[in-house]
Amino acid sequence: MKELTKAEAQVMQILWKIKKGFVNDIMEHLAEPKPAYNTVSTIVRILEKKGFVSHKSYGKSHEYYPIVEQDNYTKGFLQHFTKSYFNNSFSQLISFFAQDKNISLKELEEVKNMIENEMQKKTNSKQKS
Repeated sequence: MKELTKAEAQVMQILWKIKKGFVNDIMEHLAEPKPAYNTVSTIVRILEKKGFVSHKSYGKSHEYYPIVEQDNYTKGFLQHFTKSYFNNSFSQLISFFAQDKNISLKELEEVKNMIENEMQKKTNSKQKS
């Protein structure tokens, strides 16, 4: 899967949120200062060429919608990111963030609980097999 530029990712985040919309609908969700209408229209057409977006035509108007699920893109992006920056090691990635001084004790506890829950699920699943 191709990687998105910052502008493309911003438009995709909006489309994932609103599910479908015209360029004007996307523009409503952009922060100020908003780019020009033609800029957003071009970004959406690039996303369509990359296979992230499709459209339904209403005369000369196009209603765009995502065809790549957010979870699928996020998973692929994180795998590529982890491979490129952390020697393909999720434990190195987690360790990097755990050592970040901006992460609170509460957030670390939440991550720990999530990991423990996933470990329990995998243990239960393994025992059933």
